[in-house]
Amino acid sequence: MRPAASGAEPVATKRPKDRKDRIALVGAELFCERGYHRVSVDEIAAVVGISGPAVYRHFPNKYAILVHATRDVVGALLTATADPDATTDEGVLDELLTALARVAVSKRRVAGLYQWEGRYLTPEHRREFGKTLAALVGRLAAPLRRLRPQLTAGQAELLVNAALSAFGSVTTHRAAATGTDTEQLLTRVAWTLLRADAPQVPPRQRATPGTAPVRPASRRELLLIEAIRLFHRHGYHAVAVEDIGRAAGMQASSVYRYFPSKADLLAAAYYRATDRLAGATTMAIAEASDPADALRRVVEAYVAYAFGQSDLVAVYLAENNNLPDEDRHQLRGAQRLHVEEWVRLVGTVRPDLPVADARVLVHAALNVITDIGRLSRFDRTSGYDTQTARLALAVLYT
Repeated sequence: MRPAASGAEPVATKRPKDRKDRIALVGAELFCERGYHRVSVDEIAAVVGISGPAVYRHFPNKYAILVHATRDVVGALLTATADPDATTDEGVLDELLTALARVAVSKRRVAGLYQWEGRYLTPEHRREFGKTLAALVGRLAAPLRRLRPQLTAGQAELLVNAALSAFGSVTTHRAAATGTDTEQLLTRVAWTLLRADAPQVPPRQRATPGTAPVRPASRRELLLIEAIRLFHRHGYHAVAVEDIGRAAGMQASSVYRYFPSKADLLAAAYYRATDRLAGATTMAIAEASDPADALRRVVEAYVAYAFGQSDLVAVYLAENNNLPDEDRHQLRGAQRLHVEEWVRLVGTVRPDLPVADARVLVHAALNVITDIGRLSRFDRTSGYDTQTARLALAVLYT
């Protein structure tokens, strides 16, 4: 319900013409920083410098702000790639990639809005933005296929999506990534991906009935497995403790015997992901013969982890903002340590590369792995994990 007008701004106050866009921008920044559900309209209003009720002159509710902000982000990408001036396909691609890199860096605080908070959009709006993003992919895939006629439509689109993922990686971290140097580095990464050996895109297969999955004997383990699956499928806030208990075949009251709250279930999932990833990374380095071999093994270990634990990885990447504060602080520290291990290896293999650039490349490689994994539905049967690892290594050697 719209708040009463009694809290509105004084009549004498002249509203700026861009106030609606300002509200949407602040909303986008807060949604990306803290998560959609953890931000209120009053908090958005406070940052803008207006009263909460004044927001409702422009937007009927918080969801409308999310939709408007997402349209702004997607619209900026389309505007940046409209009507390139170049006359050759290579020139067109270079112009488009340069423009996308500029948007990614300049809007890094909000550009991840669709990727991470888009799951809260209605199906109608997801279809709307999906069509818009498909049009963006098409703008790059068309000249790429003319440059590389041996590519199938699926291969070209996958490589373009990999390039877009590299651009989007600047939204996933807070490391220094500003200015022309970063834009040029991201553009080089995108070119590396567009010129890479094209993965063999597996055909879409209909799901076939299989044997029922083996259920663990431990009720705590079963609850954790079902919670991860439901958090991935529906999002943390759409899942109730009752849903998790029902999926595990027990009453909600029984869930609390093992986990004091839903937040504790989420934290347990994160600690599991962190421990498994740290173990895989340590083993990969221990078995390596030299730094280059260690880097290759670490990348392959992460790909195997991402493809083998897709539900867990999806939750790990998407639900940070819903963790209890203490757990979030501790787990983000563990995530940074993992990234810095990659940065150290890249720096050892490429000693002339500035550390800041190595960090940008590492985040780009990680984002490519998880995004391409999602696009391919984490298909391991066709060797897709191996091909994804090659793309990530190409990024690190850009």
